[in-house]
Amino acid sequence: MSFWHSMTWHTEGIRLTAPVKWRCLDGLVSAYWQAESQAGASGYYLADDPRIMIFFNDVSSRVQISNQNSAFPGNSRPMSRAVYVPAGVPLWTSSSATHRFSHLNLHMHKDRVMRFLSPSVGSSAAMAAMRRPVEIQDLGAIETLAGLLVDEVSEPSKHAVYAESLVGSIVAGLLEIPDQAADPSGGRLTQAQINKLNARFDGRCDGRMSVAEMAAIVGLSESWFSNVFKQTTGKTPLQWQLEKRIDVAQKLLLNGDLAVADIAAQLGFSDQAHLTKSFRQVVGDTPAAWRRMRQTG
Repeated sequence: MSFWHSMTWHTEGIRLTAPVKWRCLDGLVSAYWQAESQAGASGYYLADDPRIMIFFNDVSSRVQISNQNSAFPGNSRPMSRAVYVPAGVPLWTSSSATHRFSHLNLHMHKDRVMRFLSPSVGSSAAMAAMRRPVEIQDLGAIETLAGLLVDEVSEPSKHAVYAESLVGSIVAGLLEIPDQAADPSGGRLTQAQINKLNARFDGRCDGRMSVAEMAAIVGLSESWFSNVFKQTTGKTPLQWQLEKRIDVAQKLLLNGDLAVADIAAQLGFSDQAHLTKSFRQVVGDTPAAWRRMRQTG
């Protein structure tokens, strides 16, 4: 399939440090970039087809990204090592410090991705995966695959089918491909995404996350995340968080001598009254009464 990507993009404060290396494949365009970004540099990108960016160095402390131009610095998030951007999803970037970076861009025709995924997972699962943004920091084997592909982009040594198979492996390793038995509409979070949310919650001392932060953790827009989260869990993101915080409060009430006011402060409630009201809402009793009942029982 003859293909050349269509993308609107504009950057300020970013310069190449080496010529871009391109290779056109069957329905794919691979490009290896080496560049330097100045403090305050910015970028805007919008493509008609899905694309993948893989960074060979960690830029998360220097580059923030957002899908809304007005989000800086409020709801922006760090740039991950690998990012899958669905077709038609805009991306803005902002750099806070001067740094050099190198990354691999993979531009893929929508039909080419469908042709690769559909025989194995079905067209519904393939379409669901293509609609779902992905951002990961721990590359694992994907970094090795990307390095091999850069070699073939820079100095082709094998048949094009080898480079195309590397792209296919990167796609399969990066995209969140739902199980065939899952909802074909793609309107549910995967178990891997739920695990990411649980891990982030467990790592926060107060267990508080904004909906925007939760959406960024699983690589979805805030509005889309709220909808699929409710479909997956039966709860809104804030209800889910509240119940998990109350679970932690119950453990603290049983396993220590902390005062209810101290537990409220530890878990980010405004005061003891706030925790008491929320606790009664979820459990049906006040924290003090619940602890006395469990201790005497």
